[in-house]
Amino acid sequence: MSEQEQSLFAAPPMGEQERMVEAILFASTEPVTVAELRSRMPHGCDPAEALAYLRKRYEGRGVHVVKVGDAFAFRTAADLGFLMSRETVETRKLSRAAIETLAIIAYHQPVTRTEIEEIRGVAVSRGTIDLLMELEWIRFGRRRMTPGRPVTFVVTDSFLDHFGLESARDLPGIKELRAAGLLDSRPSPMAPPSEDEDEPQPGQSELFED
Repeated sequence: MSEQEQSLFAAPPMGEQERMVEAILFASTEPVTVAELRSRMPHGCDPAEALAYLRKRYEGRGVHVVKVGDAFAFRTAADLGFLMSRETVETRKLSRAAIETLAIIAYHQPVTRTEIEEIRGVAVSRGTIDLLMELEWIRFGRRRMTPGRPVTFVVTDSFLDHFGLESARDLPGIKELRAAGLLDSRPSPMAPPSEDEDEPQPGQSELFED
């Protein structure tokens, strides 16, 4: 006796089975096998035949039903793939600690971790340094010829390129950064000469806005 004869109810019409397959594939984030379709559909359905009809119906459309290994899924037509590609800009908001650390390195490079902590007045977490390294905005400089030979940090060409600077000499003045709320207003024991505060270079106020 066949499965359909064992069923208490007749299988849905093929058109309805096709709609079921379409709905399952559309809602699934992963390709679906025939066995998986069969387990979800009413008893007596023929998902393989429904798939064949569905694939034929989508021929020439913007999306196709394609076979991925032993499974099936909706995919954009190959000749329309270019429409799915677009440039995106990821905006990452830096923490105040990261901004201050980056500014100190930029203005005092090459600078050691201990010197950064002396300027900020607080310890620098490893995560802050790791983030700036991951962004490729800072890198290791030469080791200091002092006891322990501590490593120094300097800004990278990627940092300069990101902010439209030719060199670190083009950085805005400390006073401008403080006015923008990007640096602590307390005096720094290693601050640049006062003329930098009095004569900030224009056009770079967005330096640490990311």
